[in-house]
Amino acid sequence: MKPIDLAGFEAKFAQSDDPWSTWDKPDEVVKRHAILHALGPGPLGRVLELGAGNGSNSRSLAARALRLDATEATAHGTRLVARAIAGHAPRARARQLAVPAPPPRPCYDAVVIAELLYYLDPAAMNALARQVAGVLRPGGRLVLAHHRITFYDFAQQAAGIHDRFAAASGRRWSSRLVRRTGRWSVVALT
Repeated sequence: MKPIDLAGFEAKFAQSDDPWSTWDKPDEVVKRHAILHALGPGPLGRVLELGAGNGSNSRSLAARALRLDATEATAHGTRLVARAIAGHAPRARARQLAVPAPPPRPCYDAVVIAELLYYLDPAAMNALARQVAGVLRPGGRLVLAHHRITFYDFAQQAAGIHDRFAAASGRRWSSRLVRRTGRWSVVALT
């Protein structure tokens, strides 16, 4: 596998505002609903979204969060996220952030990571796991949504990615499977 890098993601967003059809594809809409279900009923307090892509999940998260920091590593993607959540400003903010890097706030009530972890090499993912465990308040919720099948541009295998991330965090989690299809799964960890 030759993993995609930030320049590759930037090029994808420059070519299309929705390169993976995440706004309208029925499977993506179902996944978005599963992510919201995993978060539980709102309103939610401070929410951190890592790897927000084009903001297709961010808009739904912003509608339920008192504060949302939606982060994306690419400049073009960050502009797309800002556009997606513009109606929720100033409670929702788009920030450019390439993980692992310190998030905008020191503490969050919930963290959402969707379609990101397998693009990181194991060392970067492990560092991010420890970082997330450090900023998620006790009793807070971590929602992970990722493919179960490996694509050609991943840096690591998709199978077991949620378990590897949880183990690397150094935190004991209670895990609940929210939804699984043949292609992806969504889990909630507390």
